Amino acid sequence: MVASNITVTPADTGLVTAEVVRAERISPHFVRLTLGGEEFAGWRHVGFDQWFRLAVPTNDHNRFDTLPDSFDTAAYLRYLMLPKATRPVIRNYTVREFRPEVRELDIDFVVHGDAGVAGPWAESLPVGAPVALIDQGCGYRPVATAERVLLVGDESALPAVVGILRDLPREARGHAVIEVPDLDDRQPVDAPAGVEVHWIARGHGAHAGAAALERVRELGADASTDAFAAGESKLATGVRRHLVNERGVPKANVDFCGYWRHR
Repeated sequence: MVASNITVTPADTGLVTAEVVRAERISPHFVRLTLGGEEFAGWRHVGFDQWFRLAVPTNDHNRFDTLPDSFDTAAYLRYLMLPKATRPVIRNYTVREFRPEVRELDIDFVVHGDAGVAGPWAESLPVGAPVALIDQGCGYRPVATAERVLLVGDESALPAVVGILRDLPREARGHAVIEVPDLDDRQPVDAPAGVEVHWIARGHGAHAGAAALERVRELGADASTDAFAAGESKLATGVRRHLVNERGVPKANVDFCGYWRHR
C-alpha cells in the first residue's frame, strides 16, 4: 500500500491454505481464480472490500507451512528471513466473492503482460496450485449519518468498489466511479438502485486514475458524503484532497488507500 488511512483488522483464523480449483480469463485485463479448501470452513466473511494477504507460489519449491500466521511487523521480518528459494511472494487482494456453502473464494487479478509476479502467475491459469491467505478485514467504514456515498477506484480497486456496492444498504444513494483500461473490462454490479455507476475507459497513454478523478470533480459532493477511494496512489489521495479541501467533507468520512504507484 502506498498511502492509506485504512485500519487493519486481522481475523484470528491465521494462515488459511487452499488451492486453485478454477481459472478463467473474464475480460481483456482480468483473470478470475477460484480457490477452494476445507480450511475455508472457518473463514471470517465480512463482505464489502474485505482484503487479505495472498501467498503466491513462484516455483515448485515454495513452502507454505513455514509462513507466519499473521502479518504484523514482527511476522513480516520472520517472513523475510525465510530462504528465498522456498518463500512465496506476498501480495494484497480483495475477496471478489465468497461462497461458504461450497467453501470457495474468488479473486480477480489485473493482468498486463509480464509485469509483476501475481498477474503473470494468474494469467497462466494455475489450476491445482497451492496458495495461502491471511484475512486482514475491511477498509471501508460506513458513516451512519451520511446522506450519500461516493466510491472511486481504478481496475485494481474494482473488486473493492463492487464488493461495497453489493453490501451497501439497498436504500443508499450516490455515485460509484470505476476507471478501467477497456470498457470490455466492465463487470455486472449489484448496486442499490439509488447509486449510479460510472464506468470510464482510460485513454491510451493516460495516467491511471486521471479520468476517474476528473469525473469525481464533475459530480460534486458535500459534507454529508461518505467516500471510499482506492487504486493508484494519486487517484486515492487526489479524491481525498478534493473532497476534504474543496467540498468540505470531514476527513473521517473518507476512507482511502493507494494500492500501487504509477511509474
